[in-house]
Amino acid sequence: MEKSSLPLNEWQSMKTQRAINRLHSFIHGAALSALFYYRSTSIAKTSSPILPHLLIFTAELTLSCIWLLSQASLWNPVARTVYPERLPGDDHLPCVDVFVCTADPAKEPSLEVMNTVISAMALDYPPNKLHLYVSDDGGSLVTLRALRRARGFAKVWIPFCRKYRVKDRCPGVYFLREVVGGGSDDHFFVEKKAIEKAYEDFKNSLCKIIAEEDVKASRDHSPIIEVISDANSNGTDSSNDDEMPLVVYVAREKRPSRPHNFKAGALNVLLRVSGMMSNSPYILSLDCDMYCNDPTSARQAMCFHLDPKLSRNLAFVQFPQIFHNIRRNHDIYDGALRFIWTKWDGLNGLIGPGLTGTAFYIKREALYGIRKLQPNANPNQVKEYYGSSNDFIKSISKIYRPNYPTNALLTDEALKKEVQLLASCSYDNGTKWGQEVGYRYFAVVEDYFTGFNLHCEGWNSVYLNPSRPCFLGSSPMSLGDTLVQNTRWFLGLSQVALSKYSPLVYGALRMSVLQSMVYAELAYYAIYFLPVYILALVPQLCLLAGVPLYPEVSSPFFVVFVFIFVSSQLKHAQEVTASGDSLTTWANEQRVWVMKSLTSYFFASVNAILEKIGLTKATFVPTSKVMDDQVAKLYQMGKYDFQAPPLFMVILCTLYMVNLASFVVRFGRVLQNGRMNEMVMQAFLPLFGVVMHYPLMEGMVLRKDGGRVSPSVSILSIVISSIVSAFAALIAR
Repeated sequence: MEKSSLPLNEWQSMKTQRAINRLHSFIHGAALSALFYYRSTSIAKTSSPILPHLLIFTAELTLSCIWLLSQASLWNPVARTVYPERLPGDDHLPCVDVFVCTADPAKEPSLEVMNTVISAMALDYPPNKLHLYVSDDGGSLVTLRALRRARGFAKVWIPFCRKYRVKDRCPGVYFLREVVGGGSDDHFFVEKKAIEKAYEDFKNSLCKIIAEEDVKASRDHSPIIEVISDANSNGTDSSNDDEMPLVVYVAREKRPSRPHNFKAGALNVLLRVSGMMSNSPYILSLDCDMYCNDPTSARQAMCFHLDPKLSRNLAFVQFPQIFHNIRRNHDIYDGALRFIWTKWDGLNGLIGPGLTGTAFYIKREALYGIRKLQPNANPNQVKEYYGSSNDFIKSISKIYRPNYPTNALLTDEALKKEVQLLASCSYDNGTKWGQEVGYRYFAVVEDYFTGFNLHCEGWNSVYLNPSRPCFLGSSPMSLGDTLVQNTRWFLGLSQVALSKYSPLVYGALRMSVLQSMVYAELAYYAIYFLPVYILALVPQLCLLAGVPLYPEVSSPFFVVFVFIFVSSQLKHAQEVTASGDSLTTWANEQRVWVMKSLTSYFFASVNAILEKIGLTKATFVPTSKVMDDQVAKLYQMGKYDFQAPPLFMVILCTLYMVNLASFVVRFGRVLQNGRMNEMVMQAFLPLFGVVMHYPLMEGMVLRKDGGRVSPSVSILSIVISSIVSAFAALIAR
């Protein structure tokens, strides 16, 4: 059979997982129906205060609604496979622009950023069809000078990788692992030693740059666009220029008085500037710490983009974010985000996953929103969409012209002026940029909102999870960074949930019900804070006050409540083990989910509501990628770093102490008074919480290292929990 007649990709239904998911959905759903029947009939008959019963019912209803939404992503999981060896020859492959975003050289170390850049430059793809754009939102000379040095090193690194078929094309990883590329003769070892010396010189040059320049992000600067060439990359030999992809530094204009729309604004500037310079039909978007681990990722993505059955409506191919600094089965902060990728398998069986910020190949045409324009649109209407640049508007119609001449060298003064205009902070004004064109501005989670809008507009996507991770990044390794990062993420999701773009309304009218349910689950995910707070406080305080909230052991409905709890935990454990992880991961995910609910989700929801009524404004602070030695050591030991924001820790420690007090103080009285039959479930809840979150107790009482809970936080938490517990006990009398 000829290569051209063979499929470029295939998909397989994950039948076993699908059967388990659907069976659990029906059985668990039936149990929930029995629970609702019990609550609706028992509340009216209760002789105890009705408010606690209503609060518990509210928690159960909220959890059930989110559970129902989650079933959409579990209904039809699908796995995909690609055959890049069946692609047409290099001459027939489309061009790819690579976007790498960085914002602050103090929080995002230049060496790590440049390793990502070099790994992208070294992709196994025709170099004349690869163009790399680095967005420096901090406008820092450190990043610009580092990029010049990186290109200089890449001129020796890329030929070495191609000659010996090196798979680890991130130099920092290659030399750290001491990988022996694809050669074993004397010439290979001589060249490898020379390359390693060049890499050490490169690292030393970055240290020198950092010592010479101000390592600080600028928030007030004019646009800077520079093609990195031999003239400004340390004067290296230009004999192998044909093997080098185009490299462009872009620092968009930023002014304190002008909105800059966070990462989406930076990506839209790259979209416009690259449209004038290389205009590739496909774009790879990378975070600065997400290096290319498999050089064949572009070819794998093209197995979908060049598939005639998929390509017309295919917007993007999403790869998973996998993190190299996470200890497998010992991920104490749930940094792997396993639950997201489980959902993406399910979305493969619908119209595709959403964007997840990095590691995706997207079609330029999809971002331009060309389909919204009428074929006979007049020039003024076109400018309302794309802005005032006639040259940029002309480039839109030339995306797919294979021999479209590149303007990449910026030799023409008029072109230089044009790209400066496109990178100005006022270019978006009065246009559809960020609304119907490019990456969307409405929420700080530009990835989720952009993907959501593309699906609403009729585009599809696919999720590919190959055996060798195509991209590897770094995850936060402290509790503080984890909770702050999640607060930002879920603030953005809550912004969407509280807006006219709510997936349950806006999405349900524009896509399938199941697809809109998945987007709705993520948008409303932060509401988990409500049932978690209720279940962390109300049963415990009622236990202290002697108020029963659950059926007696002798009641048939007691079995229903036990089944629902056990069913939820077993399903979570099954998903974890099916992903190749152990039950330790199950415990870690349970623990961190509660911590996030009580802090990140709560403050994200509150801030979203305050922003909605005009009392606050969303902000964006990059998560620090600088690795603290003490934090890294604690993580490797499996110990939590509790040096998180004090307000977060006070909440967590106070609730822990309330649970501990309610169990210790009241359990003996329950046994003494012979009320175990009616209070057993209420006593189990605080016991489960105390055992599951034992690391908090350890951090408050037993640990003496730098990652322990601050003594002032511990004392304040004990005082608050004592007051709350005493108040509940007083009511009981």
